Amino acid sequence: MSHGFSQLPPLNALKVFEAVTRHLNFRLAAEELGVTQGAVAQQIRGLEASLGLKLFERLPRSLALTGAGAGYAVSIRQAFELIDEATRTLRPEPNRLTLSVTPTFASRWMLPRLPGFTAAWPDIDLRVLASERLVQFHHEGVDLAVRYGRPPFGAGLDATLLFSQTVLAVVSPTLLAELGDPAESQNFQRYALVHDGHHLWPAFLAFIFPSLSLQHAHHLRFNQTALALEAAIGGQGMALTSPHFVQNDLASGRLVAAFSRQMALDAGWYLVWPKRPREQATVKAVRDWLLAQVNG
Repeated sequence: MSHGFSQLPPLNALKVFEAVTRHLNFRLAAEELGVTQGAVAQQIRGLEASLGLKLFERLPRSLALTGAGAGYAVSIRQAFELIDEATRTLRPEPNRLTLSVTPTFASRWMLPRLPGFTAAWPDIDLRVLASERLVQFHHEGVDLAVRYGRPPFGAGLDATLLFSQTVLAVVSPTLLAELGDPAESQNFQRYALVHDGHHLWPAFLAFIFPSLSLQHAHHLRFNQTALALEAAIGGQGMALTSPHFVQNDLASGRLVAAFSRQMALDAGWYLVWPKRPREQATVKAVRDWLLAQVNG
């Protein structure tokens, strides 16, 4: 025999209860729900009356859950999560995509291309999160990431190469004119070396000047390539970067290549995503668009 839900307390009261259990404060719960503090207090009193139990202890400056209230809070939150998940499955939001990238990738590669992205995918609401660490896809709601390194990036993740890492030394044309051709080692000694988080200068020096061990005097250190490049554009020294991050600067003449040769590394910039993506079609569309940007 099927039975209805005649014993259910009003859902609205439960929603208020769930908010109060998170804040343990009527005022903050009221702000979150967009109602008055009085309305929140009234809903809680009504719920306690209908259950015949106290759910909260009213303390002088705060609230505390009673034993019964704490147990009820866990179950009610799970029930709301179930309803939320069922509703989202029914009505997926296929057009929201969160892309996690490193700060340098965001500022040097992604930003110049965003107008093209918006034109190609006007109905995709793209969120770009910039962070150096590899995010937890499910916990942080990330659908796709761009990361530097080599696969595998973790269990349950797929990866495809966006572009392999080649290293180019760049300098402002003004500084080049002032200090002379860096390919001549006595000129090169006069340049300040601008470092970033990748620490590639020792390998690059060995690559360019294999027979010399140069003891360099001038160093400028940053934790991000984007900042190192800004310093180089400002004429403060020579920086190392992937050519993909300075296309516009080289084209406009803000930066020039310090040497004709580039050093290839066995690492690269990879697109990384969960093997079971939340929004398969959207993730695939954005992935294909990013790859086309590199190959186009």
